[in-house]
Amino acid sequence: MNATLEAMARALFRDWFVDFGPTRAKMEARAPYLSPDLWPLFPARLDDDGKPEGWAEKPLDQIADFLNGLALQKFPAESDTDSLAVIKIAELRNGVTANSNRASRKVPPQYVVQDRDFLFSWSGSLLAKFWTGGEGALNQHLFKVTSDRYPAWFYSEWVQHHLDDFQVIAASKATTMGHIQRGHLKAAKTICPPDHVIARLGEVVAPLIARIVGNELASRTLAQTRDLLLPRLMSGEVRVAEAERLLETTI
Repeated sequence: MNATLEAMARALFRDWFVDFGPTRAKMEARAPYLSPDLWPLFPARLDDDGKPEGWAEKPLDQIADFLNGLALQKFPAESDTDSLAVIKIAELRNGVTANSNRASRKVPPQYVVQDRDFLFSWSGSLLAKFWTGGEGALNQHLFKVTSDRYPAWFYSEWVQHHLDDFQVIAASKATTMGHIQRGHLKAAKTICPPDHVIARLGEVVAPLIARIVGNELASRTLAQTRDLLLPRLMSGEVRVAEAERLLETTI
């Protein structure tokens, strides 16, 4: 389901902000292929730079803030029960495990990661995704991406759009671990409509992203329930009927 939702969001984003499909259709006098409330949001012409009239080109690092993580060995956990999972590249890819390092809760608050934060590993295998692994601490080699102006669906899709190019850059620099630099964020260009257009188009794209994240969170909850119930079922401590009732309350 999430693969389908991601494909839908990427297809819409590329058509609207990369290929400028609606504007090109208007220039060629083709029939509208979006709803009547969306179609007027797109300019009728491209400007001399080849982008829709009235839309601005901005570097990627101007539409979002990229907060680099900390060397968290400087914040050792004071206890296992009152600590934060250290989110490294491995955790971004596979989630928090029993082998994940722990950090103190004295980590500065901006480096604390919550569900639905957008994270981007800028070295190694380069991966970008909305985090759904619970509260944690942001390790070095990861960016937490935020913006005071643009919505998460917008800047996250721009990061995803440039991710293949970033991976190529990192691979070309690989000695032990390839990476990109902040200059590559500045060189990566985005196209930004006026704020009211982004807000209206976000009513279409944002729910797709929200559902993807919601599905990931639901999957995590079900996995935790499975891990809790399965040993008890196997030992006979809990019967199937009771487990079904517990599962219904979880869902």
